[in-house]
Amino acid sequence: MREVTDASFQREVLEASEPVIVDFWAPWCGPCRAVEPVLAELERVHAGKVAFAKLNIDENIETASRFSVLSIPTTILFEDGRPQETVIGARPRGHYERAWARWLGAET
Repeated sequence: MREVTDASFQREVLEASEPVIVDFWAPWCGPCRAVEPVLAELERVHAGKVAFAKLNIDENIETASRFSVLSIPTTILFEDGRPQETVIGARPRGHYERAWARWLGAET
């Protein structure tokens, strides 16, 4: 997953031509580390439908605050510059696929 920052978020996420799922995380967060391989697998399986990115909330406080990320891991799917679907906490792969089925075209 590519890293985005406060400086690149507007261009890489909000102005993206495709939906972008952003993983809001921090290096010290155990559940964030647990969900990383799940999101990496979703990125591999659903390549071309949505883009994936991650944002370190410790280094990018402005963006995390702008989207009211109060607990991590939080993943937000953005489309057309707006948050569409948010998943808070570490969840199994199926939970993410159900939450984002509209964009992934996943079977539910």
